[in-house]
Amino acid sequence: MLKKTLDISSSPHIVKGRSTDEIMKNVVWALLPVVFFSIYSFGLNALLVILTATFASIITEHFLCKISKKETTVRDYSAVITGLLLGLSLPPSFPLWMTFVGGVIGIALGKYIFGGLGYNVFNPALVARAVLQAAFPVAITTWHPAFISNRFSTVSESVFTWPFMEPQYDAVSGATPLSAFKFDGITTSITELAFGQISGSTGETCAIIIALGGIYLIARNMMSWRIPVAVLLSAFLLSGVLYLLNSELYPSPVFMLLSGGLMLGAVFMATDMVSSPITPLGLWIYGCIIGILTIVIRIWGGLSEGVMYSILLANAISPHIDSLIKNRVYGTKRKIKAT
Repeated sequence: MLKKTLDISSSPHIVKGRSTDEIMKNVVWALLPVVFFSIYSFGLNALLVILTATFASIITEHFLCKISKKETTVRDYSAVITGLLLGLSLPPSFPLWMTFVGGVIGIALGKYIFGGLGYNVFNPALVARAVLQAAFPVAITTWHPAFISNRFSTVSESVFTWPFMEPQYDAVSGATPLSAFKFDGITTSITELAFGQISGSTGETCAIIIALGGIYLIARNMMSWRIPVAVLLSAFLLSGVLYLLNSELYPSPVFMLLSGGLMLGAVFMATDMVSSPITPLGLWIYGCIIGILTIVIRIWGGLSEGVMYSILLANAISPHIDSLIKNRVYGTKRKIKAT
């Protein structure tokens, strides 16, 4: 007869969790279809920009670990994610030396200066992009057309611009869908937005592929579904109200969701576990702040896009969100202010 022993113990019953490396690796896998589509859309330009941003992020993290006499942390894939997200947020014709500078800034100022992975206050890729936008405003708002016939055989002259020299652009598209609507009143079809048949940053074009990557991570319990849902739902509701008030002045809510970097930001940037709240209600508030701020900047701000600043501002107040709404521990009393 087979003898079995039944072990009875008190809670907590701890099961093996996923390591940071495993989670980060899955985020990379979820990003790869976005990377492949960006290369398919913009050709060699996008490939070189993404590779440069990723290489700069990895080499910077390794170098900083070495000079700090710490074990290198490049194997946890976090630097890879920073590089991929930075490359996907840049125009495909962005000069490589500027891209490299962005990778260095993202790791050094956006991550390592706070103590490394787990301590960064802001999303490192967005820190890098914010600095690049302030330093090189023309280059980062000059767009390259998608699906040109020679995109796999030629590279734009601007990509190989020498450091501190003015980029020369040989193929420039007129505007992104957001800027075309904001400044010229020209709308883009929903089909083109959904399937990425537009110009823009390398990784913000195909909303469907980005959404599928998010679904993959949510299904594997490696991403909180509350953040992207809160971001997209709040953006949809606010833009929907404005559209109902004046459909000629304001774009449709579907246009707002599928255009620009909202989908990429909501799925892969706002969901950074380090710089976002940890409580369920905090996640909803955090996501709604990002969605509402994005629409406010797009409609009434001087820029056509507001995702980057919305996420960075939400990152800044993320710790305060949790502290303000945290539940009272059972058996304790709330602090009463002395009069």
